[in-house]
Amino acid sequence: MSSASFSPLTRTAIKATLHCLTGCAIGEVLGMVIATAANFSNALSIGISVALAFVFGYSFTFIPVVRAGITARRAVAVTLAADTVSIATMELTDNAGLLFIPGALDATLSDILFWASLAATLLVAFVVTVPVNRALIARGKGHAIAHQAH
Repeated sequence: MSSASFSPLTRTAIKATLHCLTGCAIGEVLGMVIATAANFSNALSIGISVALAFVFGYSFTFIPVVRAGITARRAVAVTLAADTVSIATMELTDNAGLLFIPGALDATLSDILFWASLAATLLVAFVVTVPVNRALIARGKGHAIAHQAH
């Protein structure tokens, strides 16, 4: 199915989710690499990964909004409103998937299971998050707020 067959709203939701996925994936992978290399517990690994996913995910909205001339204080509000639900949905789905895949959180950086499980859960998180973002954008919320800001 080509992207031309999707409605404009769905295409916008896909773009917003890809934007979110980029930041989340950088943070998630970096967190898991750090936690795995440091031999952190599963709970700490997930905590660090989620925190970094939010930091990178938010930064991918915050920086362009500030560059568009919005004050930093307003940009924080726009970023939180635009991305919190999307990032939270993506992280909940991704980390639930990692907990579901046997051995995923115990895999080391040299294990194919480590990289394959991260890739698979991020893909599932993307698929789950697109309709969430679509519903938010349709109501003028979520990523639509960032577009309104600049």
